[in-house]
Amino acid sequence: MAETVKTGDFVELEYTGLLKDSKVVFDTTIEAVAKKEGIFEAKMAYGSVSICIGQGQILSGLDTHLDGLEIGKEKEITLPPEQAFGRKDAKLMKLVPTNIFRKQGINPVVGLQINIDGMVGVIRTVTGGRTIVDFNHPLASKEVIYRVVIKRKITDDKEKVLALVELALNQKREAIKIDIADRKATINVKAEFPVELLNLVKERILTLMDSIKDVEFKVEKKEEKKVSSPEKTN
Repeated sequence: MAETVKTGDFVELEYTGLLKDSKVVFDTTIEAVAKKEGIFEAKMAYGSVSICIGQGQILSGLDTHLDGLEIGKEKEITLPPEQAFGRKDAKLMKLVPTNIFRKQGINPVVGLQINIDGMVGVIRTVTGGRTIVDFNHPLASKEVIYRVVIKRKITDDKEKVLALVELALNQKREAIKIDIADRKATINVKAEFPVELLNLVKERILTLMDSIKDVEFKVEKKEEKKVSSPEKTN
């Protein structure tokens, strides 16, 4: 009988997302697929993703459909806009005076992606002195398909902790070191993070893993290179 996974299980998975109508691939964890579809980015870390099902570590609509999937069997999941990237919201279409862009040395043209006060938008129309910027998600109102494969179930405690820390802190695996002893997880990271964020990660680990009773984060400090003073000559 095929082994299935359920909410609360830690798993390693691969997925590819594509638009239902055009079949255009917009996201994938598989490097070969990214290169084939012309969306490869050298800075992206490709490969299987480790998550805990039901914890919202991936698109929530996709997350809810992982419950009950068979390990090793590809599953095609269709998501309506409400479960994917939402419907377009007219309130997120903003009218901006064109001269504001020109004062900043920006030539507003249709399709240009811009950042205003931390919000990323795309210019939709430029007419006279008015520019309309769309702050909706680029895939809003789109029905999408995800092709998913659960590669394996994760049972090792260190791997489970890594799965919770890696995505929450948006760090590469090489930047995280985990030691577990006497039911305490010591997590070494190479960057400073807000205490509030670390506390949330700690709470999640303790809630989801009965085998862990304490969590400590440590920041790996870089060694300072000492420069010796030149010897004085008489």
